Amino acid sequence: MAQLNTMEDFQRDIRYHVLKGDNGRIVLTAHLTDRFHDIRMEVLVDFESLKIETAHVNFVRHPSEDCPAAAGRMERLVGFTIGRGLTRKLMESFGGEEGCGNLRLMLQGLLPLALNVKAAAGFDDEQEMLESIRQRLAGSCAGYIKRPE
Repeated sequence: MAQLNTMEDFQRDIRYHVLKGDNGRIVLTAHLTDRFHDIRMEVLVDFESLKIETAHVNFVRHPSEDCPAAAGRMERLVGFTIGRGLTRKLMESFGGEEGCGNLRLMLQGLLPLALNVKAAAGFDDEQEMLESIRQRLAGSCAGYIKRPE
C-alpha cells in the first residue's frame, strides 16, 4: 500500500467558545487548527442589538505568506447585526480571490451562536432554555421547525 500524503490523511478541528460578559457584550471566539493552519478569532457583539462591535483574527500558522492579508476583511463585519443576511454578508466579505474560505467557515459556525445566547438569557433550567431557543429560532433551520399555531 502506498504512503498517504498529508491531504489523504487529514484532520481539521474547529472549536467555538461563547461567553456572555457582564459588560453587555457577547464574546465569541473560534479556533481552527490543522496541519497547515492555526487561526484564532474573536468577535465582540452587543447583547441587546446583536451588532458586531469588533472582529479580529490572528493567523498563527498558515500555508501561504499571503493568508494573513485576509485578516483586514474582518473589519467589514463591524456594525453588522447578526441575523438575516448573514450568509450574504460573509460571502461578500470573505469570498473571492482576496477572501478566505476558512474565515468564512469559522464565522458561519460562530456568529449564529450569539442568537442562542440572547434566546437563552435569563434561564437557569436547561429544558426551559432549550424551549425558549426553539421558539425564538423557529423557522431558521431543520432543528427549529416553525409549527402552525
